[in-house]
Order: sequence, then C-alpha cells, then structure tokens
Amino acid sequence: MEKKKWRTAISWHFDREAYVRGYKLSDLVGNLTFTEAIYLVLKGELPSEKERQMLDAIFVATVEHSIAPPSVIAARAVASGGNSLHVAVGAGILAFGEAHGGALEGAMRFVQENCQENPERIVSEYLKLGKRIPGYGHRYYREYDPRSKKIMDVAKRLGFYGNYCQFSEEVEKAIEKVKGKRLVMNVDGAIAAVVSEMGFDWKLGKGFFIIGRTAGLVAHVYEELTMEKPFSKRLDEEEEVEYLGKMPQELPEKYKKS
Repeated sequence: MEKKKWRTAISWHFDREAYVRGYKLSDLVGNLTFTEAIYLVLKGELPSEKERQMLDAIFVATVEHSIAPPSVIAARAVASGGNSLHVAVGAGILAFGEAHGGALEGAMRFVQENCQENPERIVSEYLKLGKRIPGYGHRYYREYDPRSKKIMDVAKRLGFYGNYCQFSEEVEKAIEKVKGKRLVMNVDGAIAAVVSEMGFDWKLGKGFFIIGRTAGLVAHVYEELTMEKPFSKRLDEEEEVEYLGKMPQELPEKYKKS
C-alpha cells in the first residue's frame, strides 16, 4: 500500500469522534488535568500520578521569570505596535533561542549522550574546544538556582532522581574544579536531567519550555494591551540609545536628482 503524504499517530477521528492517542477526547475532558493531557500527547501514554506531579513542577518552574527576558520584551513590544494577543505571543515564542529557553534541548542531548562518561573528562574536553556546556550558568544566580534545587528535590521525592540527575550535579562540580569558577546548574539543566529520567527524547527539549512559558507570555501581552497605551515601548533616543554612526553630512552632488 502506498504511503500517504501526511502521517500521524497522535490523533484521529473515528465515527466523527475525536480520539487522542487512542482515547476519546470527550472522555479526557473533565477527567485528565492539563498536565496529564500534555504528557499523553507528547509521550503517547497516560502518566502515573508521580509523572503528572513531576511534569507539573517543571511547568510551574518555567511559567514566568520577570519582564526582562527577550521573549517578554519582544511580546510586549509587538503588542505595543498595535497587534493582537496571538501575534504578540507568537513573537515572544519566536524570541526563544540558545541564550533563552533553547538551552533545554542542548542540555538534554548533553546528558543523554554523555551520562556514562567521566564528568571531569567531558568538562575538560568541552572547555578545551571552547564549547559551552548547556544547562549551566545564570546571570542572576551565583550559588545555586532555586528553581533547579526545587526541581531536584521534587525528583528525589517522586523517584525521578537517577543517573542523569546525578551526572548533571557532578558536571556542576567538575566545571568549578576544572574551570576554577562556579557555574550553577540552571533551570534548563535541571529540567533536562529530570525529563531525561522520564524517558523523553532530547529533540522535545525546547517544547517543555515553550509549553510552560507561553502562559506567562499570554499574561504579559494581556497586561500590555490593557494597561499601556499603544507605542508605549518606543525607546527614548536621548536617554537610552548611544549613536555610533557618522555625523550629519551632505549627499554628494552626483547622487542628487532634484
């Protein structure tokens, strides 16, 4: 039989009823929490109570982290330009990158590919090549990232603290020993270790941050639309911008047409 152009194992309609991963959608409504439904669509199976609690903690840890991150600045600036909520939230999501939100994928790949290796050897190799170790370092947190600590505490309580988590904490110690500078395991690093313990593929990494932080972006855009005037996010050129270009000059005569 010839393969069809589009293929999916996520959802389908049977007798005009929507099914998600084999379960009737109408049966999921009112019975599953949002986190349980997310686990189902991502993993293809229903979660245990401990898996639901762990994923809940991860989403709460990522839901919001002040007005300063690039995604919030982008979202509120786009809303300030007179755009609707979904456009501004989309702009915020597009601002996720390796320095903000995107490190989760790299951190998951790092632990999944190296957890059987010696942490000090891996750290030395990365530093020698000038490669950044994803999941470590934070501009605000110097001793520890409180979100990471809480995620690890929850993982231990629920039974999700295993080889990946242990390796990640050993890497943190190895970085300080080899580099001579402490770089804390940030929230990306902690989440990467735990969702790896839960059996998620590293290619899903950015998805966890997108799912968790989108709620915060919606709140910020709504606040911008209801509390601020349009164009309120325009820069004050005198106070906030340093000009580095050429000073005013005359256009050469040969370019003048009028």
